[in-house]
Amino acid sequence: MRLVVARCTVDYTGRLEAHLPEAFRLVMVKADGCVAVHADGGAYKPLNWMNAPNVLDDGPDRWTVTNSRGERLEIALLDVLSDVSFELGDDPGLTKDGVEAHLQQLLADRPDTLADGLKLVRREYPTDIGPVDLLCRDSHGTYIAVEIKRRGEIDGVEQLRRYMDRLDRDPLLRPVHGIFAAQRIKPQARVLAGERGIDWVEIDYDTLRGRESDELRLF
Repeated sequence: MRLVVARCTVDYTGRLEAHLPEAFRLVMVKADGCVAVHADGGAYKPLNWMNAPNVLDDGPDRWTVTNSRGERLEIALLDVLSDVSFELGDDPGLTKDGVEAHLQQLLADRPDTLADGLKLVRREYPTDIGPVDLLCRDSHGTYIAVEIKRRGEIDGVEQLRRYMDRLDRDPLLRPVHGIFAAQRIKPQARVLAGERGIDWVEIDYDTLRGRESDELRLF
């Protein structure tokens, strides 16, 4: 991971246009290629970012990040206070809580809960940035990546989009579609999912558990 603290301006062009005027900010470049610009506030969400895969041209005074979708992020570095890099190594990933892990198990057993005709290929399908919860195929043979959360927020949508981009690199899988599943999905996450070409489904956990109980009865 590379961390740069600098007085900078940031300009984004692509789906829309955005400009960040001159100020001190943190620019983060992750090992997977994701570039994110943070302010000293605003919690975890970056002011602007460019997900991988992309191309970074990191000149001494100006960085340009582009991707295959025609998006462009330009960062003008006016005064660099710090530029450091760290090797963090492999991350074991997030440990899911009991409800989220059980949701994954239930949906793996009944993927048609998410969409008619959906069949499971594998749970925890590996990518080089972490495993996608479920990889399925629909009735047309299209591969579907499924990310499962207890609470559906925009971070989960972006996580799924990154997995889809990785899976799309495999000619045997692409084009990969996505389903974002959660007990409750926030309106912002629904909007972002639509913009990213991802379907979303709200899951009734209690109903799934009830179906499980019914199927386990002997009489």
